[in-house]
Amino acid sequence: MRFNTKTIHVGQAPEETSGAVMPPIFQTSTYVQSAPNVHKGHDYARVSNPTRSALEAMLAGLEDGKYCAAFGSGCAAMDAVMKTLRPGDHVIASNDLYGGSYRLFTQVFEPFGISYSFVDMTNPELIKEATTENTRLIWIETPTNPLLNIVDVQAITTFAREKNIFTVVDNTFASPYLQQPLALGADAVVHSTTKYLGGHSDVVGGAVITNDEAFHEKITFQIKTTGAVPGPMDCYLVLRGIKTLALRVREATENAKKIVEFLKDHPKVGDLKYPGLENHPGHEIAKRQMNDFGAMISFSLKQDTQESAATFMSNTKFFTLAESLGGVESLISHPASMTHGSIPKEVREAAGLKDSLIRISVGIEDADDLIEDLESAFLTV
Repeated sequence: MRFNTKTIHVGQAPEETSGAVMPPIFQTSTYVQSAPNVHKGHDYARVSNPTRSALEAMLAGLEDGKYCAAFGSGCAAMDAVMKTLRPGDHVIASNDLYGGSYRLFTQVFEPFGISYSFVDMTNPELIKEATTENTRLIWIETPTNPLLNIVDVQAITTFAREKNIFTVVDNTFASPYLQQPLALGADAVVHSTTKYLGGHSDVVGGAVITNDEAFHEKITFQIKTTGAVPGPMDCYLVLRGIKTLALRVREATENAKKIVEFLKDHPKVGDLKYPGLENHPGHEIAKRQMNDFGAMISFSLKQDTQESAATFMSNTKFFTLAESLGGVESLISHPASMTHGSIPKEVREAAGLKDSLIRISVGIEDADDLIEDLESAFLTV
């Protein structure tokens, strides 16, 4: 089954009692049992829900995985992964990653005895140097948030298997339509389903997908025990969003390419970051491990100050100044004070994230309107 067909049909058989084509929203907290612990596959909604099961089957199928566990947010999904570790374990993560990931790692799990090394994963040698006898997990983002660095997943997972280290890829920026980390050797994939999978900025969710049964059992234990689950309506909204995932990502990516062509020669643009540019350091790797280059762009102004960036971002019309990404609407944000504000300034700057950086998530509006909107904002700086 090819990808576009999967987004419509995986785990989506008509509902048995009514023949409903769309998976119903099973708004229930509990299920009848014919005898103690004898039921039809569901006993309590924290543990499972038919709408959630349909979403999990869909997400597993999109990533070519056997198992999926859905969560109430992407952060909850990351939290469950980290809870499979134990005090004394060591994690290697990118030095350029989502601010919420950094906050979770350093402020929640470090105090419990899990240590972290944040390295530039575009250089696999630095990962090898950071590896210790206690390294249990390598956490990969690619493309990275917000600098859009490209990490060679296959190179890292090959090394990790040799060392018996588990690898997890946060695939939120790419979406399953553009990148398949399990096929590249990753042990698990994490998503914020809030982003491209939901696609309409109207739901929050997360997921962990894997082919490792033992790992999946640890993750589902977290669901049963800590209960960070999505409600059935949330699951329904993500399922509905997935139906148009390929169409949305394809259109947004084409828009992004047109905007990059506009930005790359603009006299007021400084540093432009997009994996589709031939001079991007990770361009060749992206060509090899992605189906296309995505709809995320980061850049700075020639007038390279936070004040100029703030003025620019406050004067767009179709690019909405807001956190998040991956929706049908175009968004513009200031990573240093918004999505990555929890990372100390010196740590951000050491990774190359300047206070003047602007990040845009390109939506599916008409590209000419988006370009005119940016041009109008350039007139203010």
